[in-house]
Amino acid sequence: MRLSLFAALIAVPLLLVAPFYFYSVTLMTILCFVVFACSFNLLLGYSGLLCFGHAMFFGGAAYITGHLLKTTPLSLELAILCGGIFSGLLGLVIGMLAIRRQGIQFAMITLAFSQFVYFIFLQSSFTGGEDGMQAIPRNALFGLFDVSDNSVFYYVVLAVTLVCVFVYYRIVHSPYGEVLKAVRDNQPRVESLGFDPERVKLLAFVLSATMAGIAGGMKATVYQFATLTDASWPISAEVILMTLLGGLGTLTGPIFGAGIIIMLNDYLAGFGEWALISQGVILLVVIVFFRRGFVGELDALARYLRGRRAATATIDANKPVQTV
Repeated sequence: MRLSLFAALIAVPLLLVAPFYFYSVTLMTILCFVVFACSFNLLLGYSGLLCFGHAMFFGGAAYITGHLLKTTPLSLELAILCGGIFSGLLGLVIGMLAIRRQGIQFAMITLAFSQFVYFIFLQSSFTGGEDGMQAIPRNALFGLFDVSDNSVFYYVVLAVTLVCVFVYYRIVHSPYGEVLKAVRDNQPRVESLGFDPERVKLLAFVLSATMAGIAGGMKATVYQFATLTDASWPISAEVILMTLLGGLGTLTGPIFGAGIIIMLNDYLAGFGEWALISQGVILLVVIVFFRRGFVGELDALARYLRGRRAATATIDANKPVQTV
């Protein structure tokens, strides 16, 4: 935990100056997927629920945000918020139907709902079908500030990302977060204490869907278009990879995982299918050799070193004092 907080404190100043050295659109893409990966980690890492269709919340909010910006004078932040609310309501409906199942059954149910939502977006006229929703405008922030320039809009995306990560941190370290982890580890015991595990998991599912929706709304405004890819199965698989690579059930794991995968995809974009092959190889290596992920392994190493130092100090303290 200390390592995660230390890394977060170092990362914020670096993010403030990053647009002066790196392409702002790539940085904003990483930030959007950081929020997306945190939302998925809240569901899998702290609830134990594997959702194979998380992209339906991401892509659905992208379409809703884009549609509102194109057809109404709604300000940018309200359009993104409406996208998140839409995903939260969608998560509530799907969660009420799926949350009674666990394990692979829950995963398959969410995948089926995801494919159903994907088909609706494919057939709907307002989404543009296979052509996608093009020319999404960036309405003024709060109705006052022009954010059409990428270098300015980057700091808006950064601010929203920091707020979402802070909310994610507070959820995990709240009394509700403790109950959520207890449900993951021993559901019958939690039920015997008087809690309703299904209600606890349903709330986590809704919160996760809402955060994923905010991420999707931001991505739609970054690229100013939304496509079926945002709601497709490969995006769901990609966020699973980000979470496992960074570290399941850790604070900063999804942040590192999202950054690594997006930068890798950007670097390998010119190699076509090699980007997908590299993702498969990374996932295989992580599952076989680094099950705790990047941040998880660093945390484990830090705990091991602290334990060794404490053991050494105890031995030294118990040594008899030799007198001359």
